[in-house]
Amino acid sequence: MIKQARGCYHQNLLDSILTISNSGIPSNADSSSKLSIRIAKGITDMLESRTDHKYVAQSSGKAFEEINMQFLQDTIPMLQEFRPAKWTIQRLGNSNKNGIANFEQYAHLEELNALASANKVLATAMGRDYMVCPDVVVYRDPLEDEELNKNLHLVDSETACRTILRKANGGKQILHASVSSKWTIRSDRSQNSRTEALNLIRNRKGHLPHIVVITAEPLPSRIASIALGTGDIDCVYHSFLYELVEAVNKANLEDASEMLNIMIDGKRLKDISDLPFDLMI
Repeated sequence: MIKQARGCYHQNLLDSILTISNSGIPSNADSSSKLSIRIAKGITDMLESRTDHKYVAQSSGKAFEEINMQFLQDTIPMLQEFRPAKWTIQRLGNSNKNGIANFEQYAHLEELNALASANKVLATAMGRDYMVCPDVVVYRDPLEDEELNKNLHLVDSETACRTILRKANGGKQILHASVSSKWTIRSDRSQNSRTEALNLIRNRKGHLPHIVVITAEPLPSRIASIALGTGDIDCVYHSFLYELVEAVNKANLEDASEMLNIMIDGKRLKDISDLPFDLMI
């Protein structure tokens, strides 16, 4: 079923943003890099892309977020028995002013934001980088006491009065994962995901959500700019990792192949099909 969902995910990309221009350049390739075009073309050849329309970058970014969201909406319910909860997968987008402040671990940022908005000196001193708005979020609702006491009488009015899992304590929804979508990775934007991740880590109160990146970037060296290192991003997930590895091997690109192996063997780069399972941890 996951293999089928992966195929549908690729078909959604082929039907929208993974396209070939009239000059034969895939839409996820850097037109100024022959190596990028070569690898991306190898991937699209395997996926049998047959279109000549090329989306502009802004549309590609938004559509990529929506397709990633749809993949998680299709796959996470399959794994419900391994991590029972009422899961919601939602695209936030930049239009959501409150961002992560909508969730329990970051609810205090809403008050902080209000203070900064009312005081220009405070706003200047603090900045606004703390108000992260992830591309896609996975969250769960806190539980009613009736659910918690369904099989065993676990809670009453005198105990467990602060846990965020209990709805009676008045908490908000619990952020489980922040998913950053990078259709491509360019040097001027490569560190955005790391900055967002560090703000999620530093500003939380309570459990840290999963922090992941999904990309369709064909150049291993650019993927490495986000994937290598530990401590901020859990892992980078590639839309076509198996096809990427095959395309690089077929082209006899030793340096690119070595870089891919470093990231894969080091558990810093995985395929999109691994993501729903990892989010159940």
